[in-house]
Amino acid sequence: MDRLIIWFGIMLVVVGVLTIGIGLLFGVVGARGGRLLPGDIVISRPGFTFVFPVATSIVLSILLTLVLWFVGAFRR
Repeated sequence: MDRLIIWFGIMLVVVGVLTIGIGLLFGVVGARGGRLLPGDIVISRPGFTFVFPVATSIVLSILLTLVLWFVGAFRR
């Protein structure tokens, strides 16, 4: 039980660091005015901007699936 709690704590720290890193990356890319991938939907009107990152979401989903698959494969 003790190892499970330690493992859970380590995973929370790793997820937190990754979240901060991804947030900083998006902040830098957004500050330069660029979108990450073609296929992201952006609707701009006076006083309103709507962004729906379709392609970025698909790529992030594939990357996270691969990472979690590798982690699961090495834990066996």
